[in-house]
Amino acid sequence: MAREATRKAVPAEPATDPELACPVSPVVDIVFSRWTTPILWSLHTYGRQRFVELERRIARITPKVLTQRLRQLERDGLVLRTYHPEVPPRVEYEISDLGRSLAPLFAHLTEWAAENLVKVEQARIAYDSSSDR
Repeated sequence: MAREATRKAVPAEPATDPELACPVSPVVDIVFSRWTTPILWSLHTYGRQRFVELERRIARITPKVLTQRLRQLERDGLVLRTYHPEVPPRVEYEISDLGRSLAPLFAHLTEWAAENLVKVEQARIAYDSSSDR
C-alpha cells in the first residue's frame, strides 16, 4: 500500500490526451464559451462600456451571467475593467489588446459562416428527414 501511494502519475501519451491531441481545445474553451463572443463583439464594436450598456446590448443575458463572464474574461486578459472612485462609483469595461487580437479569427469565422451556414442548414434538414435513423 505504501508503495502505491508514493508512485508518481505517468503523463498521458499525446494521442490519448485531448488537450495535446488538439491544441485548439483550450482556445475554444476560452473564446467560445456561451456569451463570450457577444461580449467581446460588443466591446470591440462599441468601445468602452458600463455594465448597464453591455446588458442592454446583449438583451437575453442575465446580470449574474454577465458578471461571471466579465470576471472570467478579465481573468483571461481579454477584457479590462476600470473602476472610477467617484460618487456614485463607476465601472467601465473595454476589450484589451489581447482580446482585440482575436478580431482576425472572428473575421475568418464570419466569412466561413457567410459561405457555409446555408449548407449546414441543408445538411441538418436532410439528416432530420432521412428515414434511415
